[in-house]
Amino acid sequence: MPMPAHQIEELIRAALPDAQVTITDLAGDGDHYAAHVVSAAFTGKPRIAQHKLVFAALGGRMGGELHALQLTTALPA
Repeated sequence: MPMPAHQIEELIRAALPDAQVTITDLAGDGDHYAAHVVSAAFTGKPRIAQHKLVFAALGGRMGGELHALQLTTALPA
């Protein structure tokens, strides 16, 4: 069963409370998403470490409930 966008956002915000999260359903099928996550928690971390923080927030759901996630991360302006 696909994971709804609001659940992805909730999981990320639970792990990164200051995060600004934008989720886009790329295919309209509830199975292929893009996420843009902005958080001060990314300060001083390379991009791969930023992505690992977000994927850790999803608790191993990638490849199961969540089939595909195109991820971009950024620091607050």
